[in-house]
Amino acid sequence: MRCPFCSSENTQVKDSRPAEDGAAIRRRRQCADCGGRFTTFERVQLRELMVLKRSGKRAPFDRDKLTRSVRIALRKREVEPERIERMISGIVRQLESRGEAEVPSEAIGELVMEGLRRLDDVAFVRYASVYRNFRQASDFRDFLSHLTGEED
Repeated sequence: MRCPFCSSENTQVKDSRPAEDGAAIRRRRQCADCGGRFTTFERVQLRELMVLKRSGKRAPFDRDKLTRSVRIALRKREVEPERIERMISGIVRQLESRGEAEVPSEAIGELVMEGLRRLDDVAFVRYASVYRNFRQASDFRDFLSHLTGEED
């Protein structure tokens, strides 16, 4: 593993432990050259997933991109990082267990919306506003009235 501070490949594992309910291994590392400490995570990847975008293009599935979009929706919201990571791991497991090599981006978006709805209402609406391309205030009003109508 290359050191993120000095780019040396001379790093040592100092501690390993299970993370994300056993779905990953958290490794604490130290660079022998500069002394920098950093953490890495190893996850099992069942299969190589491709995302079929709305434009028709295909791109490799990127867990980090999924994590970034979820964290943007959750910005300044009081949600424990463990709950966020469990939600993301659950989405990835669902995608991998579908048995398909290609996953439509819409399916990923729906899974994220479903997860955020259970996690935080504000983040759910934020994500939906981007995912469903809200253009004006009435789009928010219609979306929220649809939500409250479902809950009555």
